[in-house]
Amino acid sequence: MELELAGKARKLDIQELEEIRYDAYENARIYKDKTKLFHDKRIAQMHFSVGQKVLLYNSVLKLFPVFTHGAIEIESEESGKQFVVNGQRLKPFYENFQAHTVEKIHLEPPQNQ
Repeated sequence: MELELAGKARKLDIQELEEIRYDAYENARIYKDKTKLFHDKRIAQMHFSVGQKVLLYNSVLKLFPVFTHGAIEIESEESGKQFVVNGQRLKPFYENFQAHTVEKIHLEPPQNQ
């Protein structure tokens, strides 16, 4: 009789552990889905037009037609090579952007006294 009760108690314990494991799996899946949605919302959608200059790894490239799956064909102005990249990796190139120094201050090392 005691062995039978012990066996039933063991089965209940195993079922409870399986439920806890399943709940943990479900919670992890829900968390993963929510974080993916959160990060996907923050991806900036860039809108480029054909012939526009863009930056990819600090090099100036010329833009070509966009494919249906979001990839963009670009051409290097220096070498003339054409290749396809993900549109999220491109940044717009501003031709008339001029960097200038606002104010320059020269510092001298402190004198020991």
